[in-house]
Amino acid sequence: MAMDPSAPRLQRVSLELILEPGPLLEPIEAALAQHGTPLRWAITACTPLPDKQRWLRLEAVVLHQLP
Repeated sequence: MAMDPSAPRLQRVSLELILEPGPLLEPIEAALAQHGTPLRWAITACTPLPDKQRWLRLEAVVLHQLP
């Protein structure tokens, strides 16, 4: 059976973000949404930066809809 080329696909995503002080959930979800619908994700590294910013590494699985 042939797969539909326009069917959604799982995609692994690795991101590095620099975030301002404050809640993490909204900016993380916004960054992941650029790649698809997040199914699961994890912060795998976090480093404090000057001015209370944070550098984060994320690993995620997203559902990606092909155009």
